[in-house]
Amino acid sequence: MRPSAESVIIRLAHSWLRRRRYTVRLAWCFLSIAVAAGAICSISVASLIWIGNGVLLAFLLTASRRRWPAYFVTGAAALFAGSVLCRQPWRMSLLSTALNLAEVLIAALLLRRKLSPPPHFTERTYLIRFVSYGIVAAPLASGAMIALLTIIWPQIHPRVTAMEWTIADCLGIGIVTPVCVAILSGNFKNAHHFKQHWTNLFLLVAVTLAAFSQTRIPLLFVVYPLLALVIIQLGMGWAAISTLFAAVAGSWCTLHGYGPFAQPHALTPIDPVILLQVYIGSAVLLLYSISVVLEREQEMVSQLEKIAALHALVSANSRDAIILADLNGNRSYVSSSGESLGWNPETLLTKSGAEMVHPDDQQRAQTIIHELNSGRECAMIECRVQKPDGEYIWVEASLRLVRDPQTCQPTGILNVVRDVSERKEAEKKLQEAYNAVEALAITDALTGLANRRRFDQYLNIEWRRSMRDRQPLSLLMLDADKFKVYNDTYGHQRGDNCLKQIAEACMDVVSRPGDLVARFGGEEFVVVLPNTESAGAMSVANEICESLRSRRLPHSGTAAGIVTISAGCATMIPRFGKHSNDLIEMADKALYRAKFNGRNQVCNSDEAGIENAQHTEPLEAVAGHSV
Repeated sequence: MRPSAESVIIRLAHSWLRRRRYTVRLAWCFLSIAVAAGAICSISVASLIWIGNGVLLAFLLTASRRRWPAYFVTGAAALFAGSVLCRQPWRMSLLSTALNLAEVLIAALLLRRKLSPPPHFTERTYLIRFVSYGIVAAPLASGAMIALLTIIWPQIHPRVTAMEWTIADCLGIGIVTPVCVAILSGNFKNAHHFKQHWTNLFLLVAVTLAAFSQTRIPLLFVVYPLLALVIIQLGMGWAAISTLFAAVAGSWCTLHGYGPFAQPHALTPIDPVILLQVYIGSAVLLLYSISVVLEREQEMVSQLEKIAALHALVSANSRDAIILADLNGNRSYVSSSGESLGWNPETLLTKSGAEMVHPDDQQRAQTIIHELNSGRECAMIECRVQKPDGEYIWVEASLRLVRDPQTCQPTGILNVVRDVSERKEAEKKLQEAYNAVEALAITDALTGLANRRRFDQYLNIEWRRSMRDRQPLSLLMLDADKFKVYNDTYGHQRGDNCLKQIAEACMDVVSRPGDLVARFGGEEFVVVLPNTESAGAMSVANEICESLRSRRLPHSGTAAGIVTISAGCATMIPRFGKHSNDLIEMADKALYRAKFNGRNQVCNSDEAGIENAQHTEPLEAVAGHSV
């Protein structure tokens, strides 16, 4: 679809304006200052309010400093033209133009330093600087120059006094500059509300005209609340325009003999011009005071909105459910992340924590809550809570006592809850893996019995327990008879199976939970029998030997023709001065005695008999034991 001729013209106009924006602004600067000065002079209110300086200051504050010379030249031409329109002699026109430019330059340099941001009249700091430098300091400086020139050259007769000059420029800058800045910036605060509140502007215009055009009904101070209403609803720009209208309308009416200020005898003997200027100045001060309050309120609202947005962001994206309850457990807040626990946040507000916690964990939870109510600052607990479907999940709850910021008295409990079911499952698997590794570390891989490491640990534990309880501790040491011959005859595979059969024979007999069967090394096995007398230990050893013989494992190298074992039995009541190694040594000597006596038998520890066996044992018996 081809664009219409009208849209093409509009686009071309916008393009031309963008390319020549700087030139257009200079032209606008000249026309606005010249027309403003001419209009003020035409209605004879130049001594009450001077607009030109406020317009030029607005252009300078919104432009970069490298553009200032061009704006100064343009402003000087416009101010001179305005002075001419006021029918001043050309010498006085040049003098007033120079004083106006000096005043604007002072204000601009003080307000717009290098790299400083654009003007922001609703910001408290900038507003204070604008009032101090733009409205007070610069006009006072130019007024002082006029007073000094009047003293130096008495023949100079300016149209206004130094005081009138100062007040007129104060009002002009204070009212016009914010309006022009808002226009040049292309934005009026709350301008999108204009359609809703335009009636307030219409009412303000009507009341202003009625207040300054008659004296029967005192409406002067009704203008103030209407100005406050405009700045609240439409912003500083429209309020400044309204104040400017009130100043111009009041000035025209007063100078032409209308309104309350034209009747000074009805009020005070003060000059009507000064009274009007005080009135307009009070209105400006009212607007700026309200703008400071509104700015503080806006900053507070903005901060609250940021905090609320941050809170919503954290709550929506956090895995943790945030719950706030009083000391009685009544919940007042549940974050949206409460859904991670399976519950709707609104439902969680109506449920108590006690009914959700697993019965086995309720006692611990109640203890923690009681401690917090008693003054404990924080606590952490892991417990199981029930989901709507009845399933229980593990959660980690971090609880902190909430205190009133004024009285520091406890007011509630902040509970941050996280689902740790996955972590608990991982911990369970890790513990199982650890237990498996630990079992491998203390288990003999071939026989499945405890290994030498586990035997040493267990014997030391039972030695200390028996010493404490003064109970007997027995140890059996078992050795396969002529096992080397068995390996040489039947092979190592059958030898490994033989060792497994011996281990099974031991486990068939040793059944008490506190007893331990372990592989001591090679073909040797040990059995730890806590709280067992010598007779009981001998009985267990004989049962093990019989259990193995009943298996009838062929072994051509033994006298019986089957696999047999020899056993040594030792029993002690541990006491100070003795060591568990002493028990091992006694069992080992008893085993040597069984080997010396012909194998396939059990011998008890008999120190006298063992000493005799050590001296009389033939080489064959010793060799048989070594294998």
